[in-house]
Amino acid sequence: MVNPLKVGDIAPQFSLLDQDGESVSLKDYKGQRVLIYFYPKAMTPGCTIQACNLRDSFADFKKYDVAIIGISTDKPEKLSRFAEKELLNFTLLSDENHEVSEAFGVWGEKTFMGKTYDGIHRISFLIGKNGKIEKVFDDFKTNDHHEVVLNYLQEHIK
Repeated sequence: MVNPLKVGDIAPQFSLLDQDGESVSLKDYKGQRVLIYFYPKAMTPGCTIQACNLRDSFADFKKYDVAIIGISTDKPEKLSRFAEKELLNFTLLSDENHEVSEAFGVWGEKTFMGKTYDGIHRISFLIGKNGKIEKVFDDFKTNDHHEVVLNYLQEHIK
């Protein structure tokens, strides 16, 4: 059972290694909106579709001054291969110990093909310029995630 953070909660501060092995902190984005999207595993079909759609919509997100950060439990080396293979134009972070996933409430029991295991649930958070969670996205498909987020931005951000 996952219990994601809610709108109005203060986003947990964190520092993780990115796809280049560099440390990236949430505070690096202070004063900017950030879309943090948690995804289960790099280079899998659903995660690739989701990432490529975000890549292709990058200019639209930039219009709203929204930075994009993808977080999974993959090692930085795998994230580097994923970013290079798919020409991703945003930051991927490695949460190998799933501490950040747990802090955001997206780590928990999952079932796939009859097997039960712990993993990341596909949930995204729009963090406002004030560091609080502005919107939680948990009802989307991998192929329309970018559209769901952009529709929210178009309706709510002037």
